[in-house]
Amino acid sequence: MIQTRLAIVGAGPAGLSAAIEAAKAGVKVSLFDENATPGGQLIKQIHKFFGSKDHKAGVRGVDIGKMILKEAYDLSVDIHLDTVVWGVFDQNILAILEKGQFRKVFPEKLILATGASENTIVFEGWTLPGVMGAGAAQTMMNLHRVLPGKRVLMVGSGNVGLIVGYQLMQAGAELVAVIEADDKIGGYSVHASKLRRMGIPIHIRHTIQKAFGQGCVEGAILTAVDDRWLPIPGTEREVDVDTICIATGLSPLAELAWIAGCRFTYLADLGGHIPIHNERMETKVKNLYVAGDITGIEEASTAMEEGRLAGLEIARSLGCLTEGEADKRKEEIDSRLRDLRKGPFGELRQKGKETILGRW
Repeated sequence: MIQTRLAIVGAGPAGLSAAIEAAKAGVKVSLFDENATPGGQLIKQIHKFFGSKDHKAGVRGVDIGKMILKEAYDLSVDIHLDTVVWGVFDQNILAILEKGQFRKVFPEKLILATGASENTIVFEGWTLPGVMGAGAAQTMMNLHRVLPGKRVLMVGSGNVGLIVGYQLMQAGAELVAVIEADDKIGGYSVHASKLRRMGIPIHIRHTIQKAFGQGCVEGAILTAVDDRWLPIPGTEREVDVDTICIATGLSPLAELAWIAGCRFTYLADLGGHIPIHNERMETKVKNLYVAGDITGIEEASTAMEEGRLAGLEIARSLGCLTEGEADKRKEEIDSRLRDLRKGPFGELRQKGKETILGRW
């Protein structure tokens, strides 16, 4: 049995940032993650962040992960790795499996910072070895130092597809093409421009029709699609690849929030079903907060700010911060979040957040 003032599920950028913010105020924090290494997506993001100094512009994601992880350890955050949280019960009691033993966690407050899972698409041959999520390919390369393939097709032109495509090239793979079913590139132009300068074709209005091979991927058939995303007969063409990476978006990983009884809303622009929460990141379930991609798919910088906000509000609610101190810090965090949500991508996300708050 573990008793703690604050339990956090997920040791990614949101969970670690929440733990740091609460621990700074003197809150006893226990942090749980099913992975062997904390840091979430940051530990495999070798590209440099951009934006402002406040958001670590010019610093590689993996280095940001090391920085916040060290800060959490320095603040004596109790971090439990290789630990699966498999249930949330009345009063936010957690059921965990740690080192082969089932245990219960009794927190006063709970934050779910469980992140997101990769979407997939179904096509003929999609179960062949060599078809994988772009995030899986990134993990193989940047964490385990294993090149997933030699000739790669990237399906999806969002930021994940573009960034992982470039990193595959850095690791020594040949990126044959990026295809996108929509009529425009989904990610930031700065990432697309990198690939185009290196001669990589990005085909919009195209999708994958089939993967083929004897026991593993040996090639793929692509086709153009119309404005209803239906294949256009006669446009099929074959490409010689041994790896197909799927980068067709992310969805909030919200199973524990469903189990806990949170209320949800559906927002396509933010990835799907989102736990309804207020501006303090608290859900309709008392003492249960959310932060990061579980609240809608955004960037790591946004996840860290939401984590800080949740940790701050919990410290306030537990009496570890005065109202004045908490209000000042909240204004600073809110200001940085507004900066992050500027521009066309941010406007869609901000609109979604406003919709959630409107349903509180």
